[in-house]
Amino acid sequence: MVRFGAFEFDAEARRLRRDGADIHLAPKAFVLLGLLLEATPRVIGKRELHEKLWPGGAVADATLVALIKQLRGALDDHDRRAPLIRTVHRVGYALESPLTRRGRVSPSVLARWLLAGQRRLPLVAGENIVGRDAAAQVRLDDPAVSRRHARIVVSGSGALLEDLGSKNGTFFGGQRLAATPVPLHDGSQLAFGTMLATYRESGSGMPTLTHLGSE
Repeated sequence: MVRFGAFEFDAEARRLRRDGADIHLAPKAFVLLGLLLEATPRVIGKRELHEKLWPGGAVADATLVALIKQLRGALDDHDRRAPLIRTVHRVGYALESPLTRRGRVSPSVLARWLLAGQRRLPLVAGENIVGRDAAAQVRLDDPAVSRRHARIVVSGSGALLEDLGSKNGTFFGGQRLAATPVPLHDGSQLAFGTMLATYRESGSGMPTLTHLGSE
């Protein structure tokens, strides 16, 4: 849970609240807000935002501008003298608000990993690409897995799973994912194509690690 100003952002529950009242956000706007919160106070460049919001796609800069406008509307961010979302012209955007993070376990000691059989692979803060690509953070060497199959974005408030247009699909709890990212919880049952995996997290650290793909 992250609090900024009068707002509370809960990535795991996919909820944004203001003074206890829910605020509706479209899926991409929700992900955009999560990226801005995670980066605060750093300015996120437009190119980085494009890559994380529309991986592998060619999207006009006007689409990002429209998404920022939509997010500003949801946050009632209309004071140009003291904007909540600061525009750095020709560079990118930054969230201008002190953050308060709340949770039972500090993000710095919360370990997250995927479990496939007896093999484990840790997830790092930020973006974790899942696929057969040699550069993937979570490399799954299986013919049913696409080179860039899915991604798991880890932040201080949780982890989100998103399919990257894979041929054989990404599954959460037995259901094939659409375009909307879904929050992961300890024990979530996943499948990348036909390869099964379980998402795990623990405040006491990760058990002995054996890299996925190692024989």
